[in-house]
Amino acid sequence: MVYVHNLTKRYGNLTAVENLSFQLERGDVLGFLGPNGAGKTTTMRIITGYMPPTKGTVHIEGIDIFDEPLQAKRVIGYLPENPPLYNDMTVMEYLSFVADIKKVGRKEKKSRI
Repeated sequence: MVYVHNLTKRYGNLTAVENLSFQLERGDVLGFLGPNGAGKTTTMRIITGYMPPTKGTVHIEGIDIFDEPLQAKRVIGYLPENPPLYNDMTVMEYLSFVADIKKVGRKEKKSRI
């Protein structure tokens, strides 16, 4: 379950996201539509823990994404438009790195990468 409550993100005087609230149950699908600058990417970055909100909370499976980020990130997957690859890593090294963070077992990691 994903629970977003009163999510707001401000950059100085610019409000990118204002008081966004919603709840998703297992199996639900949600899409964000809007023009450039509408706050779609900002919202996803906050929900996945890559960017802190100005105010509001995000819980993934009951876990606060900012209080327990590693635990929350183990139960979600997020592929941004421009993935945050490290320039000194190969794709295989990066996938292995992410699998290690998510504590994927060695056998499963080998079969999935």
